[in-house]
Amino acid sequence: MTTWEIDMADSGAGQPRGAALRPDVALQEAFEGSYRKLVVQLYGVIGDFAEAEDVVQEAFVRAAAAGRRFARADNREAWLRTVAINLYRSRWRKLRNFGRIRERLAVDPVDAPDLEDRVDVIAALRRLPDRQREVVALHHLADLAVDEIAEALGVPEGTVKSRLKRGRDALAADLSGEELDHV
Repeated sequence: MTTWEIDMADSGAGQPRGAALRPDVALQEAFEGSYRKLVVQLYGVIGDFAEAEDVVQEAFVRAAAAGRRFARADNREAWLRTVAINLYRSRWRKLRNFGRIRERLAVDPVDAPDLEDRVDVIAALRRLPDRQREVVALHHLADLAVDEIAEALGVPEGTVKSRLKRGRDALAADLSGEELDHV
């Protein structure tokens, strides 16, 4: 065999042109040969099987998006493992940072309104037609003036007043157990 023939054999010349680098073939082979191993490896790193599956699956999604770059990788399993570990680290950092922010912004329970006493009001609000619920919530919960609500919703002030009146009447009737004829 000549040097040229050896080079051709090593380059996959017997296969259809580009078959060795076809991203779909490389991805399929990597999935079949590495998916379970990677999940077990990441489970060992993370300690949560579902999270390990999630990051490995996301690594395969990234490999599919990388296309030929992934197909050309010398060690596709190592490529996938690195991506999965980086995804886990990124998720962990985001959760840690979110936890820190949440702690700083947490409202003391004594400062929060007693929502248990307002469950009936929230339920009654949900029963209002959408447009009435919007203006009632914006006016009474967000403390917006009629003109501010009109601007936010892109409707005339008279429309806001009308919806606010009808919404208040419907809420009063609902909370008192009465029925309104004109809503």
